[in-house]
Amino acid sequence: MQANTTCHISPTKLLPIPPRHDRIPAGRALAAAASHVPQAISISTLEGRSMGVSVVEVEEDRVAAFWDYQFLFVSQRSEAANLVVLRAVDGAVPPDFPSGTYYLVGPGLFADDHGSTVHPLDGHGYLRGFVFGGPAKGKEVGFMARYVKTEAQVEEHDPVSDTWRFTHRGPFSVLKGGRKVGNTKVMKNVANTSVVKWGGKLLCLWEGGDPYEIEPGSLNTVGKLEMIDGHGGPEHGGVGDVWDVAASFLKPILYGVFKMPAKRMLSHYKVDARKDRLLTLSCNAEDMLLPRSNFTFYEFDSNFKLLQKKEFNIPDHLMIHDWAFTDTHYILFGNRIKLDVPGSISAVCGISPMISALSVDPSKSTSPIYLLPRSQNESQNGRDWRSAIEVPAQLWLLHFGNAFEAVDEEEGGTRKIRLQACVCSYEWFNFHKLFGYNWHSGKLDPSIMNVKQDGKALLPHLVQVSIDIDAEGDCRKCSVEPLNNWTRPTDFPVINPNFSGRKNKYIYGGTTSGTRPALPHFPFDSVVKLDLSNGSSSTWSTGNRRFIGEPIFIPKGTGEDDGYILVVEYAVSIQRCYLVILNPKRIGEADALVARLEVPKEFNFPLGFHGFWDVNS
Repeated sequence: MQANTTCHISPTKLLPIPPRHDRIPAGRALAAAASHVPQAISISTLEGRSMGVSVVEVEEDRVAAFWDYQFLFVSQRSEAANLVVLRAVDGAVPPDFPSGTYYLVGPGLFADDHGSTVHPLDGHGYLRGFVFGGPAKGKEVGFMARYVKTEAQVEEHDPVSDTWRFTHRGPFSVLKGGRKVGNTKVMKNVANTSVVKWGGKLLCLWEGGDPYEIEPGSLNTVGKLEMIDGHGGPEHGGVGDVWDVAASFLKPILYGVFKMPAKRMLSHYKVDARKDRLLTLSCNAEDMLLPRSNFTFYEFDSNFKLLQKKEFNIPDHLMIHDWAFTDTHYILFGNRIKLDVPGSISAVCGISPMISALSVDPSKSTSPIYLLPRSQNESQNGRDWRSAIEVPAQLWLLHFGNAFEAVDEEEGGTRKIRLQACVCSYEWFNFHKLFGYNWHSGKLDPSIMNVKQDGKALLPHLVQVSIDIDAEGDCRKCSVEPLNNWTRPTDFPVINPNFSGRKNKYIYGGTTSGTRPALPHFPFDSVVKLDLSNGSSSTWSTGNRRFIGEPIFIPKGTGEDDGYILVVEYAVSIQRCYLVILNPKRIGEADALVARLEVPKEFNFPLGFHGFWDVNS
């Protein structure tokens, strides 16, 4: 059944895209398009790559790559309010594929109708649902997509005229067609980062506020869900009273003037499959400006009853995007930041994005890891959690894949903790250039994500951090190394969710084949499977000029790789999206592709961020 809606697929106004180039062909059309590519763009090629192509071919690929990157962030103003059955263009949905819904959220809109553009992280949340149902034979997949009706979305969108006017600045953007100076609408909760279904509630989350509840069947927005409060007694880490005084001055400004919530709920959550618990994390609003950090962890049962709440005060200026857990610990891999005074002034004046108030702090050559007691026994008898374990490398953590620990009695009760994560270099990471967005011009520069590394591990890549702690609580070992010696740029590490928090054999991620000279590193075009038991790796790659987002593992049995992988494929050159089903056991083989399902062109959507699989009970 087709959705009864008027469809408007509009290229983002990040660039003035001529209609004749909405599909970039080879030859003369690319040569014509070359004049529209900003000459400041310089996209590197693979290190050491022997380029057996002509100068014309390199230039054509450079131009096509620039436009392909723009089309990965094409605004989609339409919504699929009713289920649209997807057509299988390759293979078929296997009979044993579990029934359920794959939810994927990300930004949907990047430009308004009054000259303003926003950073992809500030784009309004656009929730997609892929519904797997039907009989064992002839299984069908239905597609729905709706905007999350946040307070900002309702204010900025006129449903009568179907026009948009941005009024909220957002942390990463500067308005051109709206109010700049004196605009205190900074915390633009767009609910675009992650999604989870728990205790019968479907939630879309953002990095700095309460989640929004969504009706699972219709994807209609119910409203904001207040999961946390602003109270609680922290376990102090020895921070002096001077910062409490500073916080008392900041709170009225942040809470009253800028309307920031006292506690900001982070977008990344965790599911403890063995205990059947949802774990979430929040931080205090004022901590972004102070050299200390307050973190509060919450644990909910399957009925959304709060079972545990623990708060920690850490004497370090940290930014946390993702985190990990084990049976006994919450684990924070700290990204060190500092207040940028000149940037703060320009941000308050509306001249630069609010994120300009912060910058990375590369003053130390190590990276702090805090092992915070999750269990009461660990809190009473464990090591001093106030003392960070310093990883002997300066790494900025992006996403965790897994974390687990075990006690080795043969080594006198040594606790061995292993962390699998995606990290990048402080030298490369820049708040102002994420995704290559330039707030001055409102354009996206793919060269930022494709820098020449010159032998350095600058870009996102997978590592394993190994920590050994003896029975007295002293750290005897802390090391970091590439996971399986896999060094290609890789992100979105995922595992079979049933193995979260315990030792895993396999880990998957989005990576690059490295075959395209103009886009050697990002966007990703491949799924990698790492076998941690033997150090092997295998990949599945899309076709030419096609990209992928975050892969997700769908369990269907007891084996760790017994299931399927779902990933969205973005065929940007023809403006199509496909839902791809892979057999994880066959990744690396010719028959890894199980099915490819086409989303109708009128519902082609931009790059999604994070997803969630909700199996039918």
